[in-house]
Amino acid sequence: MFHFYYGGSSLIFLLPAMLLALFAQAKVKSSFRKYSSVRNHRNMTGAEAARRVLDSNGLRDVEIRQIPGNLTDNYDPRNRTLSLSQDVYGVSSVAAISVACHEAGHAIQHARSYAPLKIRNAIVPVVNLASSFTWILIIVGLGLLAGQSYEMYAMGNTIFNIGVLAFVAIVIFHLITLPVELDASHRAIVQMEELGIVTMEEKAGAKKVLSAAALTYVAALAVAVANLLRILAIRGRRD
Repeated sequence: MFHFYYGGSSLIFLLPAMLLALFAQAKVKSSFRKYSSVRNHRNMTGAEAARRVLDSNGLRDVEIRQIPGNLTDNYDPRNRTLSLSQDVYGVSSVAAISVACHEAGHAIQHARSYAPLKIRNAIVPVVNLASSFTWILIIVGLGLLAGQSYEMYAMGNTIFNIGVLAFVAIVIFHLITLPVELDASHRAIVQMEELGIVTMEEKAGAKKVLSAAALTYVAALAVAVANLLRILAIRGRRD
């Protein structure tokens, strides 16, 4: 099971993905910084924009709160709370309302029982557990594979395969996360336009901010897949 061989260094899989991740991080920071200096025409803060979107979709019971950090914004479906970072909550920039409305988009997904979001939320506990033990299982498995006895090899093979399956769960999580984030951004753009929160020029800026953010999820998926291929390549050479 999972006996694959790839020629060359296993780093050939990881390096392009890491470069993409670095580019994505730089891109999102650059876009957010640029449009954080552009005030929206309605002088609406991120919290006000999110509240407008939520109320327009019948989600008046969703709480909005400010949290510390930079781009730590999130929506928690467990307590129906939308948390906005200090650079978004009380700031009336194009970047702030874009990020805030994106998180409001997640609240709409939750209220509409958006299937990919339900699947992602359901597997979060499994992925958290897998993230804690995957590399340990893989390293221990590879170590046992080097043993001289058949029993050690068989045990190592089993442990390694369990580690790989756990890593596959992580890849699936990132794969499901991508459409969830893209859909939330699409909902944000539609809501901002329909509610008159942005002008056409501001809409273009909002799209750039959210597209840059989406690239980070593409990069996360690429890194996860690259790490999986790297693990299989190491195992292939060991065999």
